[in-house]
Amino acid sequence: MAEQVAVMCDQLIKAVNVIMDAETGQIYRLEALKFCEEFKETSTFCVPCGLQLADKAQPAVVRHFGLQILEHVIKFRWNNMQQQEKVQLKECAMQLLSTGTLAILEEESHIKDVLSRITVEMIKREWPQHWPDMLKEMEALTSHGEAQTELVMLILLRLAEDVISFQTLPTQRRRDIQQTLVQNMESIFSFLMAILHVNVEDYRKLKGSPGHELQARAHCRVAVATLNTLAGYIDWVSLVHITTGNCHLLEMLCLLLSEPELQLEAAECLLIAVSRKGKLEDRKPFMLLFDDVAIHYILSAAQSADGLAICKKSAESQAVEVVERRYVFLKRLCQVLCALGGQLCSLVGSDVEVEVPANLSKYTAAFLAFTTHSSQFLKSSTQATWGALFRHETLSKDPVVVEMAIKYLRACMTNLVKIGFPSRNDNPSCEYSRVDFDSDEDFNAFFNSFRAQQGEVVRIACRMVPLEAFQIAAEWLQYQITSPIDTGAATSKTAEGLCTLLSPSLVQWDAMTVFLECVVPQIFRNVAEEKLPIDQSMELLQATLNYDTKDPLILSCVLTNISALFPFIKQRPHLLPQVLYKLFNAITFEVSQESKAPRTRAVKNVRRHACFSIIKICRDHPQYLLPSFDLFYNHVKKLLSSDGTLTHMEKCLLMESLVLISNQFKDFAKQKAFLDELMASVVSDWTSEEMRQVLSDPAVFLSFVGADQVVNDQSQDTAGLNRGRLGFCLFAMLGVVKRARWPADLEEAKAGGFVMGYTAAGAPIYRNPLTAHFLVLLPNLLALIRTNNCLFMPENMARLSVTFSRAHEVMDAERNIVLGLSQPILDIYDSAVCRTSLERMQGFLSTLYDNCFHVLGSAGVSLQQEFFSIERLSEEIAGSVFVSLDHVPDHRLRPMIRVFVRQLVLSCPQEYVNSLLCPLLGPLFAYMQQRLNVKWQVISQRSSANGDEEEEEVVCQESQVTQEMLEEQLVRLLSREVLDLLSVSCISKKLAEPAANKEEVDEEDMMDSVHAASPAGPTEELTELGKCLLKHENIYMTLLTLSFTSLSWKDTTNCHRTASMVCWTLLRQVAAGNLLPEAVTWFYTSVLRSLQVHGQHEVCNSTLSQLAMIIYENLRPRYIELRAVMTQIPNISVETLDQYDHRLIDPNAQKLGDKKRRDQFKRLIAGTVGKALCQQFRKEVHIRNLPSLFKKTKPDKDVLGSEALGLEALFSPANDTL
Repeated sequence: MAEQVAVMCDQLIKAVNVIMDAETGQIYRLEALKFCEEFKETSTFCVPCGLQLADKAQPAVVRHFGLQILEHVIKFRWNNMQQQEKVQLKECAMQLLSTGTLAILEEESHIKDVLSRITVEMIKREWPQHWPDMLKEMEALTSHGEAQTELVMLILLRLAEDVISFQTLPTQRRRDIQQTLVQNMESIFSFLMAILHVNVEDYRKLKGSPGHELQARAHCRVAVATLNTLAGYIDWVSLVHITTGNCHLLEMLCLLLSEPELQLEAAECLLIAVSRKGKLEDRKPFMLLFDDVAIHYILSAAQSADGLAICKKSAESQAVEVVERRYVFLKRLCQVLCALGGQLCSLVGSDVEVEVPANLSKYTAAFLAFTTHSSQFLKSSTQATWGALFRHETLSKDPVVVEMAIKYLRACMTNLVKIGFPSRNDNPSCEYSRVDFDSDEDFNAFFNSFRAQQGEVVRIACRMVPLEAFQIAAEWLQYQITSPIDTGAATSKTAEGLCTLLSPSLVQWDAMTVFLECVVPQIFRNVAEEKLPIDQSMELLQATLNYDTKDPLILSCVLTNISALFPFIKQRPHLLPQVLYKLFNAITFEVSQESKAPRTRAVKNVRRHACFSIIKICRDHPQYLLPSFDLFYNHVKKLLSSDGTLTHMEKCLLMESLVLISNQFKDFAKQKAFLDELMASVVSDWTSEEMRQVLSDPAVFLSFVGADQVVNDQSQDTAGLNRGRLGFCLFAMLGVVKRARWPADLEEAKAGGFVMGYTAAGAPIYRNPLTAHFLVLLPNLLALIRTNNCLFMPENMARLSVTFSRAHEVMDAERNIVLGLSQPILDIYDSAVCRTSLERMQGFLSTLYDNCFHVLGSAGVSLQQEFFSIERLSEEIAGSVFVSLDHVPDHRLRPMIRVFVRQLVLSCPQEYVNSLLCPLLGPLFAYMQQRLNVKWQVISQRSSANGDEEEEEVVCQESQVTQEMLEEQLVRLLSREVLDLLSVSCISKKLAEPAANKEEVDEEDMMDSVHAASPAGPTEELTELGKCLLKHENIYMTLLTLSFTSLSWKDTTNCHRTASMVCWTLLRQVAAGNLLPEAVTWFYTSVLRSLQVHGQHEVCNSTLSQLAMIIYENLRPRYIELRAVMTQIPNISVETLDQYDHRLIDPNAQKLGDKKRRDQFKRLIAGTVGKALCQQFRKEVHIRNLPSLFKKTKPDKDVLGSEALGLEALFSPANDTL
């Protein structure tokens, strides 16, 4: 046998070398792999060969493979081994631990790792019942030297990870091991602390001694391993073990923060400890960390690490780089301080009566040091804790925290400035950003989120010190106004002396603007009117109005500041004309009046910004503008009549602002006369005979907008004016329909002539001064929608010229959003907006299509009864909006459903639900169910075909793959829109939507949240529209079919939402009726099928299992067919199913509690649950349960001392069998 083992070992060594040799060809490598795997699976020589290969004389890769063989034997053959074989293998493993490794600093980490895995796999199968002295044996091993001590630490850590964190073993085994660990935790912790103490002391003694460097490093390595093991236990053990001995452990960890080689691991342990939740009483000892000694160690460690975190790359160069280990330590320390702040906020002011610590000022000073650090990541880490301190009922009133709030606001003057891009070198934070972020896009996304966090904390701090905050903002704004513009090294590509997004002046203006926007609203909320800083704010506003700049990016910031300060106008109305003058000037802003070049994005944005600023003022403060209405109107008329000065969209935005002020007339006749005048040109153009023909005939329409013309760089796109006419009419319609309103106060509405009657229930019926115009415009609007839908028919697609053949495709910007691709961030404002003819046409058709539905959707909200009472409205909508849907692509259907149909459902008065919505929604849902089902089948077939044809996929063009991804994502988004519409139509808002995020809710609560029979009547779960649809059997069955079919579509978000909110709510309404057995079987099978698709995802698994259980428990008593479905589930226990059915059907049977019932049902349907691809071909590990350790036994029987536990004697250290 020894000879055979030797021969086999030689072959295995050759195979391993072939596998690991970089020069080996693919075929030879695969052969060698196959040989090794077959040996592990089938050979009877695994143990002797494994031991021989694991000998420390062998090379590391060979030893590792030998140890892997032993691990494989334990994991997959243990249950079939004889007791003697198990004992022999266990003794050999212990021998390997004690003498089978090289010295601690020489041994490879992967060898240590696999040795610890082997031991833990045996522990998981035999401890404590058959190996009661395991902990003593581990303790004895540590006396053999540093290498063995480190291995013991690795074993204890992996055991905790497998049992507690990953839970990779059966419930009973896990419970046995966990309870034994808990029982022995005091001695385990004492043991770990002793090892740590000894090795830290030895390391400190030897680290400076010449000739003892290796020994010092060995002790250091053991200390690091011990700290890592402690981190694996601190997370879950009782808090008593962490705080025992007057927090001795925490004290030791604080001391280690000053030890460069151990500080990171010590900080990790400290962080886990201080982050613990639990009873407040148990967490009280954490306040010791606010004492002088602890705070001193934390502060000095932070200061020294900060000094060492940046070092020079070389002695000659000035360039610096971040020392990653020191920087990671700083991050951990920062997290420790955050966690301490969390404990402070929980304990102070609670029932456990903890005083505000005397050292609070030291703590907050240390914390502020992180907030003012060069690293943007460290700054952002502190925000949540500042927010908690400033919000805290007791702490926010403490003078130390109040003072800190002012310091925090001052720090924001630096922190809000967007600097530190990893690609640049203009700030110390760039070095840290290169460690934290892969690209400028990553940094930009992070900084936007960080700035939003800061904004929130600034608002909270303002509540504490509003006037001081305003003072800081005022000083900052004054400073910016008086500072010269610094464009920096990178100037604009389009004009000399203009800023880019990275210019020093712009980033300062931008940050100051954000700060002022956060501060001003809080002044009005938190300062009494007589104490408002009126004079100072008026000086600021006057200075801002006087500030003149030709830089579009700076001007945009100036406009935001004017908007922010505008509420102070109430006190000094004489400044209003100046504000309007500044805004109107900005609407016609040009960098250079002579230049005919296309406007840059920055110029377009500042003009649009001015328009929106005016709209915001008109929306929020129309009463200030009403006295100056005629002046305002005349100025707008002048701008509207000037050719070429304004774009169509800018003109429409100004019309919108006029309508907002006109709402303040509170006089129906006067407002109608104004709207007649404002809309006269739009109405005459839109209703002209020429326009009627254009809007109702696809061929004429395409010719009118120029989509059938060939356009190249030389020839002019002559139809641009026609497109402008159409765009202007629709923008104008949308602006007016969206904004025209009657007074909110009923008495004012009556007095102004806006009330035309009352409903049967006594609610007023209002009239809108816009209605007459809308009714005139509606026929051609519906004609355009019909024509838009017909444009996708083959004969009309054929009419598109070569230039515009892709006019209906998804635009690049939208495509990037759908695919989740990041947009370029830095050059976008600087380049002139030069779009190709095709891009202009795509943008025009897309906007036209969207705006049609925006107008129709807004009409229901604005006109209410007057819109819904239009004669034959249902037929008109069906004959336009729902025409030729087969040809309309998915990306065009989304706005139709979201912007129009959803809005229609939400705004429809109850009396029109039956006559209008039911005839529209029935066919729409039926069509969408059929359409989406076909699309999802194609996607499923494509993904299964791709799996079979991987080689072909490599040849596939990247563009084709991207197109398929885009199509799939659009189907997914459209499906969500449709199911959201179904939910809005049928499901009452009283049903709270469960959280889809695992962190928001634990599994138990989530399963409860999938509504079981609620005490309220079932129909109370439905909206009025839902109840109406329930009466139409065909429509209701369509809704049920759509909901249950959608569960199997490859979209986990939709699956979770529909399963938890929609399916049972709809089904329970008809469950008591006469459902066909085939229908019930289909509903139930649909849920089980979706478990096959989504069961690998924990949240979906939980929701679907609960839905399946609710259906089974409610319908099984009446439909025996459901049992037949259950018996088809793979590996189901028929006996357990019988027990479950008996408890369900027999009223006298003993009922189980909810949790036990759920667990039992989950076990019954476990065979349907699909596995993730990475799990499908994994070999199952089976760990047998041992005789239960914690059953209640008779008092005279000693379980551990009994003879029945056969292997105990074999596994005792005294056994000399070998």
